[in-house]
Amino acid sequence: MNAVSNTIAGLDRILTMELVRVTERAAVAAARLRGRGDEKAADQVAVDAMRSELNRLNIKGTVVIGEGERDEAPMLYIGEEVGTGKGPAVDIALDPLEGTTICAKNLPNALAVIAIAEKGSLLFAPDVYMDKIAIGPGYPEGTIDLDASPADNIASLAKAKGVPVNEITACILDRPRHAKLIEAVRATGAAIRLIGDGDVAGVIHTTDPEETGIDIYIGSGGAPEGVLAAAALRCTGGQIQGRLILDTPEKVERAAKMGISDPNKVYRVDEMARGDVLFAATGVTDGNMLAGVKFGRNYITTDTIVLRSSSRTVREIKARHQDVDKF
Repeated sequence: MNAVSNTIAGLDRILTMELVRVTERAAVAAARLRGRGDEKAADQVAVDAMRSELNRLNIKGTVVIGEGERDEAPMLYIGEEVGTGKGPAVDIALDPLEGTTICAKNLPNALAVIAIAEKGSLLFAPDVYMDKIAIGPGYPEGTIDLDASPADNIASLAKAKGVPVNEITACILDRPRHAKLIEAVRATGAAIRLIGDGDVAGVIHTTDPEETGIDIYIGSGGAPEGVLAAAALRCTGGQIQGRLILDTPEKVERAAKMGISDPNKVYRVDEMARGDVLFAATGVTDGNMLAGVKFGRNYITTDTIVLRSSSRTVREIKARHQDVDKF
């Protein structure tokens, strides 16, 4: 067996269920602070829980998408090494609390999210904005184009889906910068689902339109969230395109230090997440796809999806944790 095969076998054997524990712990920690209005505190406890659980794993992990760059984040920063140092070398993209504002206000779709891939497989992206467009699986390659107009993309998707444009729903972050985009999408006759935060969840929702009611994600958001979303779409067969928004010399310089030489490059799924990828997300608050953490008198329940690219497996794990002291 060659080295690559060993790595893939190692990912499968060690991480399938272990990854669930990582997001479960972060989700439960954050859920204890739901609705309390303190974004930083909720994020910090999720970071602490995820980091602690990651360091139990037999991996040589490097955080390539984290809580920020080293000078800006106390832990789980880009470049940080996690794990026991034994086992396969892997790249890690994570967001211990995706949707900090959502959690603080106890609104839908806050998640604890992580993706793990073979070393060198995830885009090493700076913490800047990224223009994105994404759809779920089952469509021909080229159905969407980041450089096409919103009207053309909506029409192309409707044609590929075999429905009129007015049966398409686009998910867009509710931000002032998206005012013209929102106007252009509404002019097509398509519907819009505006979200206040959490664009990883927004992209993931395109993977199951019948359940979520969302067909396409359009707009700009964080580049780290774009890589995490690409990891999920890589596992399900969806499509995403993204371009880093490097609109200052300082951002261009930061990107260059991370190996990005073409600031105008459009990245596709396989360029953001290659090889064997595992992805897990646990609901913190109730959402379109996942239930939030529930605290019973003697147990805690969690709802998690785990995806794997090589087998296109989608597992949903609803767990009841009787030993609440461990959380």
